[in-house]
Amino acid sequence: MSVQEHFTASSLDYFPLRLALFYSVLLIVMGIQVPFLPLWCKAKGLDAEAIGVVLAVPIGVRLFAVPVINRVADRWGELRAALVVCSFMSILGFVAVGFSVSFATIVLTIAIAALFFTPIGGLVDAYALKGLESRKQSYGRVRLWGSVAFLVANVCAGFLLSVFAAEYLIWLIVAALAAMSATSIILLPVKTVRAESAADYSIRRYLWRSPRFLIVAAAASCIQSSHAIYYVFSAVIWTTKGFGSVTVGTLWATGVAAEIILFAVSGRFALRPATWIALGAAGAFLRWAAMSLDPPAPLLLVLQCLHAFSFGATHLGSVQFASQSAYPGQVATAQGDFGTVIALAAVISTGCSGVLYNSLGEQAYLVMAVLAVVAALLLVLGVRLPHRL
Repeated sequence: MSVQEHFTASSLDYFPLRLALFYSVLLIVMGIQVPFLPLWCKAKGLDAEAIGVVLAVPIGVRLFAVPVINRVADRWGELRAALVVCSFMSILGFVAVGFSVSFATIVLTIAIAALFFTPIGGLVDAYALKGLESRKQSYGRVRLWGSVAFLVANVCAGFLLSVFAAEYLIWLIVAALAAMSATSIILLPVKTVRAESAADYSIRRYLWRSPRFLIVAAAASCIQSSHAIYYVFSAVIWTTKGFGSVTVGTLWATGVAAEIILFAVSGRFALRPATWIALGAAGAFLRWAAMSLDPPAPLLLVLQCLHAFSFGATHLGSVQFASQSAYPGQVATAQGDFGTVIALAAVISTGCSGVLYNSLGEQAYLVMAVLAVVAALLLVLGVRLPHRL
C-alpha cells in the first residue's frame, strides 16, 4: 500500500498526507543528526566531555525557546506559520554550524540553530493533534511515517559516512532542512482557539501550578533523558568495538523499526496516557540494564527493539497526556510546556553524559536504568493526583 493510498481520508484536502510528508523530512533531519552528529563533533577534534556539552546546548536552548515560541503560536492561532518560519530559520542556523571551527563557535552556532529547530517538534505535534482530531484520523498512523524516514536516514547516512569524511555530515543536515522547509509551505492551516483576553492567559499558568502535570512530565522526562548515553555515545561505543558505520546505522534502524510497528498498531489499543508512559519506563529499565553488560551484536539487535517502548510508548503517552491536560487555546503551549520539563532533565543528563562515560564506560547505562526506576515511582505518585486542582 502506498503512502497516498494509506491516507485517502474522508477529506479531500490530503491533510494527513501533507502532515506525513512534513514528519518524514523532519525525522530525516533527526535521523542524521541524532546518531551521527557526535561523530561530526569528534571529527572536528572535540573530546568526550566537549561532545557532551555540545549535544546538551540544544536541549538547554529548548528550555526557553519552546515555551516562548509555542506561546506566540497559540497567542496568534498560527501553528502553520510558526512551523514555516522556524523551518527556514533552522537552515541558516545549521549553515553557520557547518562553517564553525572552534569549540566556542560550534557551541554558539548550535545554540542559534537550536533556537529555531527545537520548537518544531512540539509545534507539529500540536498542529497534528488538532488537525487529525477534526478529521477522525489516528496520530500514530501518521507519525509512523516520520519514524520510517528516520530509519531510512539512519541507514543511508551510515552508508554515506563509509564513503566520505564525517566532517561533511553537517551539509546532509542542511540539505534535509531545506527539504523540510519546502514541505512546510504545503501544510494546511488548522483552526485553533486564539487567546484574546487576560483570562485566556491566566488559565495557561495552570499547567505550571498542577502537581499532576509536572510529576507526570517529570516521569516522562526521566525516561526520555535516560537515552542520553545511547544518543551521545552509542555510535562511539560501537565503532570503538569495530562495528562499521553501516552496522551502527542498522542498529539504530532496528530500534526505529520497532517504534514504527508500535505507532502503526497503537490506534488499536485504548490505553491511557499513563499506561503508555509506564510501558516506556519498563522498556527503558530492561534496555539499559542489559546494555551495561556489553551484549554481543545479535543481542544488541534484540535490545534495540525495546526502543518501541523506551521512546515510542513514552512519546505516545506524553503527547496524549499533554493534549488532555490543555485548556482550549493552549494546544501548543501544553505540548511545549510538557516538552520543556523533558528538556530540563535531558539537558542535565546529556551534559553529564561525557563525565559518566569517561568514568564508567558502558556501565554508565546502569545510571540510565536507575532513571527509569525513578520514572516509574513518579508515575505512580502522579496518576493518584486529581486532573485539575
